[in-house]
Amino acid sequence: MRFLPIGSVFIVVVLVILFLSFVPVGLWITAFFSGVKIKISSLIGMRLRRVKPSRIVRPAIKATKAGLDLDISELEAHYLAGGNVNTLVDALIAAQRANIPLQFERAAAIDLAGRDVLEAVQVSVNPKVIETPNISAVAQDGIEVIAKAKVTVRANIDRLVGGAGEQTIIARVGEGIVTTVGSSMTYKSVLENPDSISKVVLDKGLDSGTAYEILSIDIADVDVARNIGARLQTDQAEADKRISEAKASERRAMALAREQEMRAEVESMRAKVVEAESQIPIAMAEALRSGNIGVMDYYKLKNLNSDTDMRTKIAKASDNNKKKDNK
Repeated sequence: MRFLPIGSVFIVVVLVILFLSFVPVGLWITAFFSGVKIKISSLIGMRLRRVKPSRIVRPAIKATKAGLDLDISELEAHYLAGGNVNTLVDALIAAQRANIPLQFERAAAIDLAGRDVLEAVQVSVNPKVIETPNISAVAQDGIEVIAKAKVTVRANIDRLVGGAGEQTIIARVGEGIVTTVGSSMTYKSVLENPDSISKVVLDKGLDSGTAYEILSIDIADVDVARNIGARLQTDQAEADKRISEAKASERRAMALAREQEMRAEVESMRAKVVEAESQIPIAMAEALRSGNIGVMDYYKLKNLNSDTDMRTKIAKASDNNKKKDNK
């Protein structure tokens, strides 16, 4: 009996190990006994395309056991496109169990669009609740009302690609609440019938163009906040007061300026009078020299001035006595 040389045995063992590490024979055997038809050459091709075979074969086994007939090449193409094969298969299985018509192409498109297709199927089966933040609105009587709503939605599989998300639903519901409260005559009517907000908002068809279908809108909480109308009136009165004060300051400044102008004019007139009075002695001397007035005329003028001064002093003394008597 002849034995192979040790070197040849070592080479054979190395080749076998390399073959088994490159070709997932164990995975092929598992797929074969699970009913998944796949060739070893396909597994080798996956290795050459740098695709991990287990990420394709195991989801394919799961789909086959669930009764789905999926093509291995389509799963590999979805993986190469950046999709999540395992989540995609789970979504297809969940949709089949829930009797939701979901084709592989649409599910793959939803997954590649960046949405969680499994979560979409789950939300389609089991609707979820979206809670809006506190939404502030003002009734016609000027009272601010803060409301919070809970929106029950169900995923719309047909509109998942290109449909708006949760933020759009929240924004539209908030707009509906603001519109409804704003059209109410008083805040009391909002507190008495909060369900009126739900009815008005639902009638607007806020789920159009979104990836969800709104089932119900429930007003979870309604609180009364500030009196916006009174605050606006107060702010308006304060603004009018400031405008009036500004106008009064402007008129006061104009009056002070006019007073300064009048004083300047009076001072100018006084200066002119003093200047004119300073010319009187010169004019009198010139008149005496030229013979236009005589000495007696001059003395009469002096007597007239003295009499005028005396009368002025007497009048001032009389006025002062009257003021003292009145006090």
